[in-house]
Parts: sequence; structure tokens; C-alpha cells
Amino acid sequence: MGLKNRMAPGGLYFLTMTVVDWVDVFTRPVYKHIMVDALRFCQEKKGLKLYAWVLMSNHLHLIAAAEEDRSLSDILRDFKQFTSRKIVATIQEEPESRRQWMLHRFEFNAHLSTKVRHYKVWQDGNEAKELLSNSIIDQKLEYIHLNPVRAEWVDEPEHYRYSSAANYADLPGLLEVEWLD
Repeated sequence: MGLKNRMAPGGLYFLTMTVVDWVDVFTRPVYKHIMVDALRFCQEKKGLKLYAWVLMSNHLHLIAAAEEDRSLSDILRDFKQFTSRKIVATIQEEPESRRQWMLHRFEFNAHLSTKVRHYKVWQDGNEAKELLSNSIIDQKLEYIHLNPVRAEWVDEPEHYRYSSAANYADLPGLLEVEWLD
């Protein structure tokens, strides 16, 4: 774990996890569902406290913390390992017009790393930024929720399914989130 990814116990963090080479993996529902299910599992079984999230085509933003006596760094490591394996297996098993190209990109990036054997889906690190003031929390929350609007996928943040914006608009979301007051 590099210094830039060091996370203090009990800290609230803005996190960005990016696919290698910015490959647009999350353009198909099957891959989006892997991510949602994995986040839900981490909430229910690993101690992830999720405050906000958005899944874009090639990256994931979170505002998150770990429950007491849990390590956010460990949760994210396990999340990335699981989703990497599941995404690669799904690419290999499901109909995928980009299969050869995607697997080549992930295999090429694995060869650049001494820590990965076959396929590397995620860039190293989580771009963890500790949120220490209410104004920064508000700024990051707005940034997360406006991401799909800036991408021109939706007109209103709460209309994007793969985000916590609906939760904050008092609508049902795909994942439960803890509110940032």
C-alpha cells in the first residue's frame, strides 16, 4: 500500500477506482450488476459504510468509511480482487463483442505488474482523499451525483440508476446508503 493510499481508521474518504487504460467496462448491465452486488456484499459482510457512490463507464467513485475495527483499505482490496475475477470470468463466458480486445488490455496490464498473474482490471490505488470538512464533503457529494449529468447520460442526477443520487432525492436506490448530513 503506497503512502498516497494510506487510510486512517475511522476516516471518511472520497475514493476513485479506475479500470486500467480507462476501458469502458461498465457499459453493459451485466458488469454493472457485478459492481452493485459486490458493493452490497461489502456493506453486509465486510463492514463497508457507504455514503455515496456512482458507477461510470470506466470508474467508480465512493464516499465511504469502514465500520469500527475494520479496515477500509482491506475492504477495497477484497472488493477489487473479487470484481476483477468476476468481470474477467463474465467477459469470457457471456456474449461480448469486445472480448478479445478487453482481455488483451487486461492481460497486457497484468504483465506490467509483478503482483498480478493473468489479468489486471483495476489501476493500482484508490485515489483516497480524506474528507475533513463539511464543505469538502458537500463538494464531493455534488461531484459524484453530477457525474452522469456531465456525461449527458441523464438530465437529473436522481434519474441515473447506478448512483446514490436517488437515495438523496428520497427515492429508492439500488443500494442503501448512510446519509451525509
